[in-house]
Amino acid sequence: MNPTPLRPTLSRRRFLATSALLPLVAASASTLRAATQPISRHSGSHLRTSLNAYSFSDLLTAHAKDPSQGLDLFKVCDFAAKLGFDAVDLTGYFFDGYPKPPTDSYLFRLKRHAFNLGLDISGTGVRNDFTAADPATRAEGITRLKAWIEVASRLGAPTVRAFADAQPPFKTWQQASANTPRDQVETWMAEALRECAAHGQKFGVIVAVQNHGDFIRTGAEHLSLLRRVDHEWCAALVDTGKYLTDDPYADIALMAPYAVNWQIKETMQSTLKSPAVDMKRLVTIIRASGYRGYVPIETLSMGRKDYDPYTEVTKMHQSLRAALG
Repeated sequence: MNPTPLRPTLSRRRFLATSALLPLVAASASTLRAATQPISRHSGSHLRTSLNAYSFSDLLTAHAKDPSQGLDLFKVCDFAAKLGFDAVDLTGYFFDGYPKPPTDSYLFRLKRHAFNLGLDISGTGVRNDFTAADPATRAEGITRLKAWIEVASRLGAPTVRAFADAQPPFKTWQQASANTPRDQVETWMAEALRECAAHGQKFGVIVAVQNHGDFIRTGAEHLSLLRRVDHEWCAALVDTGKYLTDDPYADIALMAPYAVNWQIKETMQSTLKSPAVDMKRLVTIIRASGYRGYVPIETLSMGRKDYDPYTEVTKMHQSLRAALG
């Protein structure tokens, strides 16, 4: 299947689909202090490749349990440098002692290792659940995000990923929130994210809110949350595999002007049954937004028993490089 190339204007079908989402963006607009604006950029788009460490989740988890197995973040950096990535996105789960912040000696050793390999650290991320009805759960997420904002600052990473969806043991935001109305849940989330963004401002780290196919399933829902947060140090992390719509490229195009980080997936809905990403089309959309920064790829096992992250990351990197070139 050959997708329709990106056009400078919206088709009637795409316009109608996008228009149908706009009421969600406008919901509760009277509560906003000011509308979130697209990020101001100039000098044209400039994209740099990054490898998200989560691609090696099973091997990193195995190493945490038994240091003689799998690999650690230092080895992930080695592999990224070998392939020619510009940066690494080092997921917090795989640091020593997570969820507690690692020691400065560990952080600075890892930071120096990446530097020696010519790699930037494009971001990190933690688990949080701001959809939960339990205030203690939300407070725990705020405390964790604040702590890892400071970790990111010491690493020299510009962003910390925050989830906008329910986390285990909950399967959906409705379950986590005890079926609280969506508008109220979005208010909880915005208050938590705004507090974290204010902390991020103090340390020069942006809170990057990721869509993950639960509370945030569309670009309009993503933008609605950011507008309710209404803080310049809170922006979007666009996960290309987690807009669960008929045309996720339209959602990506909507959110690209608000993005400070990405997760580029192999398929459009992170399942083997969904279409493979059209990397050229995706890069065209990102460039059209004027985005300047890192575009991390993240591969997933998606139930494949023969999943080999070394092979899949190599394929994705080659595809991204070809699209950029």
